Amino acid sequence: MAEAGEKLQKVLARAGIGSRREMERWIEAGRVQIDGRQAKLGDRVDGEAAISVDGRAVSQAEVDKTRVLLYHKPPGEVCSRKDPEGRKTVFDKLPRLKHGRWISVGRLDFNTSGLLLFTTDGELANALMHPSSNIEREYMVRVKGEVDQDTINRLTEGVMLEDGVARFTDIVDGGGEGTNHWYYVVIMEGRTREVRRLWESQDCVVSRLKRTRYGNVFIPSRVKQGMYVELDKKEVKGLYQLADLPPKPIEGATPSQKKREQRQLEKRGDSKPRKKSGVRKPGARKPGARKTGDKKSVGKT
Repeated sequence: MAEAGEKLQKVLARAGIGSRREMERWIEAGRVQIDGRQAKLGDRVDGEAAISVDGRAVSQAEVDKTRVLLYHKPPGEVCSRKDPEGRKTVFDKLPRLKHGRWISVGRLDFNTSGLLLFTTDGELANALMHPSSNIEREYMVRVKGEVDQDTINRLTEGVMLEDGVARFTDIVDGGGEGTNHWYYVVIMEGRTREVRRLWESQDCVVSRLKRTRYGNVFIPSRVKQGMYVELDKKEVKGLYQLADLPPKPIEGATPSQKKREQRQLEKRGDSKPRKKSGVRKPGARKPGARKTGDKKSVGKT
């Protein structure tokens, strides 16, 4: 007989507290209570349960509107909300929310730059990160070492790492001279340091790494490191389609938040109106770009 109620981490994610994975970690860390007792992983709740996180009551009401940000992460920022070493975090520059919190879609390590998505919808974040979604992540990587066709073949066929077999689904030569060479690579998962570990397995050293695309979202050239832009209704709808979820209404930024976003551009010397779209439809390609072959692929950026 099936247990009554829904999994606690799913309820918390739907309420916009965080992604399911993040909520699982919070439950294991003892930060979540149900009806006055400490919750444990595997608990289920119904609509009458009193849930609290860090002593604060949580409403089970589903987030009825969503927001999504695209952030261009510079090297030297961590992807946690707070850092014990006092380093800058990717959350520091994001606009404040009256309700809910920003949930990162995946992570980038300290020395990696590039595209990060943030949303207020935990279910969307979970769907975009889940391995079963088969959503491509594309990186621009500078590699030091000898790379021949046999190396490329091994990396695309599969290499055994400490956490299982991993591979690039596509590798495209990006040019360069000498032993330092650029490549565009695509992976379908978000394992810790996966791109770096794959190259290291071939005795190559990654000297620079930047994520340029997540699914059908790429970094617009005008969004420089340390800047963010809010995705519009059409762009967010494209993400829900990519995640195979019904779209939710969009909660617009406040006037002050819009001004703040515009000031970022003005500081960079670009005060022109925003061009449409950091999101391409699945299967669409940038002119002259190479297609990777997967139905959820979008071309090189």
